[in-house]
Amino acid sequence: MTAPLRLGVNIDHVATVRNARGAGYPDPVRAALVAAQAGADGITAHLREDRRHITDADIARLSAELAIPLNLEMAATDEMLGIALRHRPHAACIVPEKREERTTEGGLDAAGYFDHLAPMVSALLAANIRVSLFIEPDVRQIDAVLRLGAPVIELHTGRYAELEGPAQAEELRRLTEAAALGARNGLEIHAGHGLTTANVAPIAAIAHVRELNIGHAIIADAIFMGLDQAVLAMRAAMDAAR
Repeated sequence: MTAPLRLGVNIDHVATVRNARGAGYPDPVRAALVAAQAGADGITAHLREDRRHITDADIARLSAELAIPLNLEMAATDEMLGIALRHRPHAACIVPEKREERTTEGGLDAAGYFDHLAPMVSALLAANIRVSLFIEPDVRQIDAVLRLGAPVIELHTGRYAELEGPAQAEELRRLTEAAALGARNGLEIHAGHGLTTANVAPIAAIAHVRELNIGHAIIADAIFMGLDQAVLAMRAAMDAAR
């Protein structure tokens, strides 16, 4: 029997709307609580170095008010490591970050930055924070994660979401094989980026994937149907594929 598939709802873009006007609303913490009530299994929030959406105060409130796990997406910097160690979220997902990018572009080069990442991963694990690395579906990157000792990988599905036809099918094959390789080596497999109710099914159907982290599409759908219904719609699309 295929293991249940968890949904992590990323609430970054609620904060993006709030920050566009410099007002106190909409409140991303309220959004997280609504998502939890609608059936989200976890909440993801990316505290960027430039604080363009989620803020330090948001992380403090999420840590205090959430009854479901918080997954803190973070760059591999000393500042972010200190914040993670202070708030002790359930999980920390280390992601690449460039100040000029609109959204995360591609996976982390865990192999190339192995020496930089190793002490950070060790410090997070020592604090009982579940560490994941956001990587491309690539054997070299999976090997680096195994050597780093992180228990989770999150496979970058952005290329899959952007492609069509045979190219998309090839990317799906790469994701499926990477998930199987990681699982055979004891890693828990997550996936995310660019997923919508229209394209999530093939990713949700990958048996080794245990969690999807989805934000932009859910928040976009929430404009038209409300956040609770958007979470339920994504949950239904995932479950139907499973």
